Amino acid sequence: MSKLTTEFVELPDIKLAIRQAGEGPALILLHGNSGSKSQFKRYQLEYFRDYHTIAVDSRGHGESISTDESYSINQYSDDIIGLCQAMGIQQAYVIGYSDGGNICLFLAKKAPHIFTKIIAISPNYLVSGTTDGSLKLFQSAYKIFRLAAKLGINTKKPLMRFQLMLEDIGISDEDLKSIHANMMILYAEKDMIKEDHILQMGHLIPDVRVQKIDDCTHLSIINKPAAIEAMRQYLVE
Repeated sequence: MSKLTTEFVELPDIKLAIRQAGEGPALILLHGNSGSKSQFKRYQLEYFRDYHTIAVDSRGHGESISTDESYSINQYSDDIIGLCQAMGIQQAYVIGYSDGGNICLFLAKKAPHIFTKIIAISPNYLVSGTTDGSLKLFQSAYKIFRLAAKLGINTKKPLMRFQLMLEDIGISDEDLKSIHANMMILYAEKDMIKEDHILQMGHLIPDVRVQKIDDCTHLSIINKPAAIEAMRQYLVE
């Protein structure tokens, strides 16, 4: 595979690290919690080569540079809107995975005129939408990071990132009902997000398309061929 080069887009309080590849319609790629733009290398060099892909490191992740006391999905969505404004992007498609999918919910609410097709992979707007086993793992990891902090280890960023997975993202049922965007939600057969939670979002968001991808997990869905095919088909419709 070819090497992707990191660039920086400067916003008022952050330098967003991005990697660009390809030519065609703009397609923004948003990674999951504690991930980075590197999750999308195959998207940029293989799956979506016929798009102008822009993979972004969220605030507090990867190579993006900022000084923060907390993170929020709402702030992350403002960063992406600011990115589009700074790059002169008037319309774009967007694919968001996990927390990136949560960002997509805000983008669909705030700026459907910019993000004309939105794909949210395994999002959850309530912490109760996370499976019990996964939530216990996050809580245990959070406690370990807090203990490490007491021992003098700098765990500020991991603590703030994990906090995102232990709280609701700040969108209500009424907010979801008010969304009028061209939107698709994908989720895995063995997801860490409860299926009834995904289906609840499908019930609340008008005209959203919801599709389950069989034989995969929350971690593997992002590169599952059936998921890639579903997304490509949706983007050309």
